[in-house]
Amino acid sequence: MTEVKRTFPENFLWGGATAANQLEGAYNEDGKGLTIADVSPGGKDRMKLLRSEDYPLEIDTDKYTYPNHKGIDFYHRYKEDIALFAEMGFKTFRMSISWARIFPNGDDQAPNEAGLQFYDNVIDELLKHNIEPTITMSHYETPLNLVKAYGGWKNRKLVDFFEVYARTILERYHHKVKYWMTFNEINTGVGGSFFSVAMRNATEQENFQALHHQFVASSIATKIAHELNPNIKVGCMSIYATMYAYDSNPQTVLAMKERNRMFNYFCNDIQVRGEYPSYAISYFKQHGIELDILPGDLDLIKNYTVDYLSFSYYMSSVISTDPNHQGVSGNFLGGTRNPFLEASDWGWEIDPVGLRIALGDLYERYGVPLYVSENGLGAIDTPDANFVINDDYRIDYLRKHIAEMEKAINLDGVDLFAYTPWGCIDLVSASTGEMSKRYGFIYVDLDDDGNGTMNRYKKKSFNWYKNVIASNGLDEQ
Repeated sequence: MTEVKRTFPENFLWGGATAANQLEGAYNEDGKGLTIADVSPGGKDRMKLLRSEDYPLEIDTDKYTYPNHKGIDFYHRYKEDIALFAEMGFKTFRMSISWARIFPNGDDQAPNEAGLQFYDNVIDELLKHNIEPTITMSHYETPLNLVKAYGGWKNRKLVDFFEVYARTILERYHHKVKYWMTFNEINTGVGGSFFSVAMRNATEQENFQALHHQFVASSIATKIAHELNPNIKVGCMSIYATMYAYDSNPQTVLAMKERNRMFNYFCNDIQVRGEYPSYAISYFKQHGIELDILPGDLDLIKNYTVDYLSFSYYMSSVISTDPNHQGVSGNFLGGTRNPFLEASDWGWEIDPVGLRIALGDLYERYGVPLYVSENGLGAIDTPDANFVINDDYRIDYLRKHIAEMEKAINLDGVDLFAYTPWGCIDLVSASTGEMSKRYGFIYVDLDDDGNGTMNRYKKKSFNWYKNVIASNGLDEQ
């Protein structure tokens, strides 16, 4: 019997994903204000410094480098880059809008027209190449003034400021952009990520209060979007890490389930199902957490849930109750070493089957369309003298993950409609501010110290992914 090759759904959205603060550059041009990303120094101590109260949230070029300041200069080279995306055959491009490019201080009375015009230009360029924009409203770059003057997302006033921002960009682009996401990897706020909740060393009470404000803000944005254009699709976005219990010890399994609920499900439960889950309410009671919930908040969250669920998937996580087990970390989470998996250059364990498990788990739980909005291999790419990069390791990683997505769709019945690998063009790493941690199909000649021509070069994976898109996922060889 001849085996019939299974394909992805017709009109499946193949593409790539980026974030404004990691590729645009032009951090202080055309009226843009400072963001939390702009005061984040480059280097492996980035996160440690940001957590330290001794580190002022200021720019000090005598002590630190700030790779985000020039990114890869997408601000001036977007036409060139979008042409390369079109050459690969992108159906969608996930990008973000910099809040501070529109409202420099976050609380301004009027938007910055130059910022709006820039995104007009980018969106029009994408549409010219028949690439559907997917826009994230807030991707790890809250305006710095909202941290210094208001204390970050624990302050209810940020809901009002975000509403003004969301309304401004939705009114401007609702007739051009169908797919939107509100907060990037919102569940990192459970652990108090500075990039997510824009607070340093906050208490657990403050973290959950900040998240409540983001849930309200997300529902307000969804309401505005649907009122402007009923065809708009608004999604939430979180990290998902498939979790395994290290052994069959009931205590280990229980620990895994508790971790799974608060990391993988909590934010999605609220934004997709529209209410605080019972396990979270119980957790709040046990830990003395009392949220300041205003009248109407819960109705808003209930009535304006998201249309689809998007998530980043890079690795799975093993939960153990044995303190002697070897630990690993990556992408805002930790766990125990999985002896069955290999790891990337940065120690992130590679688990393609875990993506299939994640897709099945999420679709069974929520029953809404899914969008894999980030996935990819951060690796050290070494070009030869002619800037030829044979990144077979990246092709192998992506091929295996794409194969598992296909199985999730055709064997498990999952409604998956989009896939945008992270960093489709090399950009600045969020966790370390490095350029050497590369994800792209396109190499950018720039090193960790900011040296290089910034010229773009196609990697071997460029043509491979082009063939994958052209064949709608059939080209796996």
